[in-house]
Amino acid sequence: MLTTSMIDRVVGAALEEDAPWGDITSEALIPPAATARADLVAREPGVFSGGDVFAAAFRLTDARIAVDRHVEDGESFHTGAVLAVVDGPARGVLTAERIGLNFVQRMSGIATLTARYVDEVAHTGARIADTRKTTPLLRAFERHAVVNGGGHNHRFSLSDAVMAKDNHLAVLTKKGVSVTAALQGAIARLPHTTHVEVEVDRLDQIEAVLAAGIGTIMLDNFSLDDLRRGVEQIAGRATVEASGGVTLDTVRAIAETGVDVISVGALTHSAGALDLGLDIRIS
Repeated sequence: MLTTSMIDRVVGAALEEDAPWGDITSEALIPPAATARADLVAREPGVFSGGDVFAAAFRLTDARIAVDRHVEDGESFHTGAVLAVVDGPARGVLTAERIGLNFVQRMSGIATLTARYVDEVAHTGARIADTRKTTPLLRAFERHAVVNGGGHNHRFSLSDAVMAKDNHLAVLTKKGVSVTAALQGAIARLPHTTHVEVEVDRLDQIEAVLAAGIGTIMLDNFSLDDLRRGVEQIAGRATVEASGGVTLDTVRAIAETGVDVISVGALTHSAGALDLGLDIRIS
């Protein structure tokens, strides 16, 4: 969850990185009493995300700066739309401009890309989810943007849920441990509220995993035919997640195999910054 304290901590660090000893350009050129009014304008259509983060960049720079948002997180907008208006001391507006834009462009880019994936599978029962392939220290920001785009969040961290992947199973197999027995032992030691998911990369691995009573099974890099077979084999005994090789060109067909969840690393690791600009008028 993206909280105010988290926003202030990260945005504050970004402002300090960008102007560690102040904005010497604005201080040298802009009179102290000058004020500025600036419009956050969309240069292309998209889905908005990061309104609180954008506003924090200006608030933390100068508390006298006001940000009036015209759209809320999760709302779509068209080219030329004014998304927010910034008003206050010109030095502060100019100092915070780049940091505010960096965050809102990145987050809106993620939300917009997520919305495209969600639209592709809207006729199915599949949900689009993100992954842990996020920018270090910016996971909460990027995952907030995924939700704004209509997607869902996977486990937030390694501490949130058990997710046994191929490397975990490979270690067990090499030691001669039964996958079913190992998973059952782990489940017995876990709190009853902890969700357990297991990744498989072959159809013949499914039964041993399901026998342990896990909650979600991930079919990783399966062909469409094998996804359909996997869904049929699992037959409602666990939530079915598809992962690997998911693109805008392939996601519709993957969803139509009947899987419940499609996890897409591209939502966060490949989203581009949306083209938004801040048009400033000094007075």
